[in-house]
Amino acid sequence: MKPETRTVLLKAYAQLHKIIEELYEAHDNAVANNYDEDASLLISRADRLYEEVENLEFVILELE
Repeated sequence: MKPETRTVLLKAYAQLHKIIEELYEAHDNAVANNYDEDASLLISRADRLYEEVENLEFVILELE
């Protein structure tokens, strides 16, 4: 894998982790405020992105 590609993938990986953390935090706040529909949506998106970041990690490791 070219260094530029690795750099971009690692950057995306880090950014996705930050987004996921924000979604989980927003979920916790929604739960605390009894916003059940919002909490469900937030956890669903966070979990989906978490799966994607795990796949991205696998791709990065495999291509190294």
